[in-house]
Amino acid sequence: MPLPTTCILFICFFLSSPSFLTKATLNLTLPHQHPDPEAVVQEVQRSVNVSLSRRQMLSLQGKGQRSTCLTGNPIDDCWRCDSNWQKNRQRFADCAIGFGRNALGGKGGQIYIVTDSSDRDPANPVPGTLRHAVVQEEPLWIVFAADMTIQLKHELIVNSYKTIDGRGANVHIVGNGCITLQYVSNVIIHNIHVHHCKPSGNTNIRSSPTHVGWRGKSDGDGISISGARLIWIDHCSLSYCTDGLIDAIMGSTGITISNNYFSHHNDVMLLGHNDRYALDSGMQITIAFNHFGDALVQRMPRCRRGYIHVVNNDFTQWEMYAIGGSANPTINSQGNRYNAPPDQNAKEVINLMLFLSFGFLIVRPTTS
Repeated sequence: MPLPTTCILFICFFLSSPSFLTKATLNLTLPHQHPDPEAVVQEVQRSVNVSLSRRQMLSLQGKGQRSTCLTGNPIDDCWRCDSNWQKNRQRFADCAIGFGRNALGGKGGQIYIVTDSSDRDPANPVPGTLRHAVVQEEPLWIVFAADMTIQLKHELIVNSYKTIDGRGANVHIVGNGCITLQYVSNVIIHNIHVHHCKPSGNTNIRSSPTHVGWRGKSDGDGISISGARLIWIDHCSLSYCTDGLIDAIMGSTGITISNNYFSHHNDVMLLGHNDRYALDSGMQITIAFNHFGDALVQRMPRCRRGYIHVVNNDFTQWEMYAIGGSANPTINSQGNRYNAPPDQNAKEVINLMLFLSFGFLIVRPTTS
């Protein structure tokens, strides 16, 4: 059903106060932070409703015939309906919704084809490898010549204006460090399997054509976003990592995490460095159309500060809780489905103990 445009239910410790929207709107602390996050939420609603209406209309015209275009998902409908999408891959950059909708990735740049799955020397990557592609300075749209598993020797440090596009291939990134987006902007990662990531480091790693630097030990995140902006992660699967599957910290903002499948992990997603890190008050993240699947424990997500829009996600069981927050975030939970586990001691959708020290949780169910 279409998403509502009005708030149905507020759950917060300032239930009668009208100040929460003012707080969410005026707390401008980061570049590229949107001055009116509620306007972004409403635009997401509008795009979903348009896509649902289109599905209904085409279903009637097609007399019930199914089509990959009839998803009701505005991201997928944006590019899957083009039968020649492989000839115009970069159009995908126009398909994002939410706070990361302006992420350009490698749009306008050359197509870089990864032909070599090796990662022998992180300080001197070989042309044709993924590491060689992601450290370049110019915008690049990175694709893969064939199915491949890339066993990283150390963390993969991605430069700005890059798209890692796994469409048309079965691409797995595993091993040491996995993907790091640190103080960069305009990165899109699509259709990549990221799993079994382990801590590594204390070595030299190249981050650009002109810079090789010493890196300490990484945490073992699947995708680590730190001090970055305009990031879009879509249609990836993430599992079995040492720390978080996706963590966004240190003043990262303008992020959309959409259509991903998360499974087999404890601390799934951390948003915010710590309760005292003030720059994370400007963090704005959309979490949309994801499936939080098998064998997850907690942090789907765990939010510290910022404005987090959690919309149209499917939560399939968990062992502790689904969503938690602290340090005064605003969490707008809208149209999500929660299937609690059978364990009577593990049915906590929202960890309210984490909310005792903070501000606002907005719950907006879909219409029936």
